[in-house]
Amino acid sequence: MEQWWNQYFDGNFFLEIATSIGQIVIAVIAFLVARSIGKRLISGSFQKMESQRGMSPGRVKTLEKLTVNAFSYVLIFVFITILISIFGLDATGLIAGAGVVGLAIGFGAQGLVSDVVTGFFLLLEKQVDVDDYVTAGGVDGIVEQVGLRNTQIRGFDGTLHFVPNRAIGNVSNHSRGNMRALVDMSISYNDNIDEAIAVLQTACDQVALEEEAIKEGPNVVGVQSLGDSDVVIRVIAKTENMQQWAVERKLRKVLKEALDANNIEIPFPHQVYIEKKEQ
Repeated sequence: MEQWWNQYFDGNFFLEIATSIGQIVIAVIAFLVARSIGKRLISGSFQKMESQRGMSPGRVKTLEKLTVNAFSYVLIFVFITILISIFGLDATGLIAGAGVVGLAIGFGAQGLVSDVVTGFFLLLEKQVDVDDYVTAGGVDGIVEQVGLRNTQIRGFDGTLHFVPNRAIGNVSNHSRGNMRALVDMSISYNDNIDEAIAVLQTACDQVALEEEAIKEGPNVVGVQSLGDSDVVIRVIAKTENMQQWAVERKLRKVLKEALDANNIEIPFPHQVYIEKKEQ
């Protein structure tokens, strides 16, 4: 027993174990340090690009997150290769074998290939950026991340949607250029239309002075439609991105108050009760 122990578990064995453990610890520390430094360098580089080249913040966030992900994948691959070498395995043969297996999987994973190709063109053509308000893949919301495999869109109810890039047949980007705020106000048929338009325009001019988010208008464009019991007057303004809803809410409040102050009626459904007299 003692001879068997000395044969397989001599001093060199424990020295090799200690050396391997030390190498693994060093590899882990090097991995963590390289990841931290790499992320800082990538973040700093894109901040310089934003300030020097005038890139939009959304575009910078998109490319920064994509670059960090790619860097992390490469770093993890290198780390695994180093661990394999520490354990005495042939890393070259394993990498070659992994390449063959990966190629075989790639032929079968057509959906994944489609995701990557579509994601590449989404980024290349700048169709979407982080913080854009888009409709894509049947989902409305704010883009949080654009990757080569999927696009993350945060819905207005707080739900985070992971949309495969291959499911994005078309993209409606609502954040390119100014947005439109649209408000329809109703008046009764008994009121003077020209007077109502003048009152509404005066109120709109006051809102334009107070709201920095308004870039153009608001303007009363005229009678939009004739309803069963009301005349609909339309008001349109152009606003900063994502500010259109707040502007619409304020316009509705101010315009309603202006009509009330000038005794212009806003029609609403009335119910008439007829009491039947007994004979």
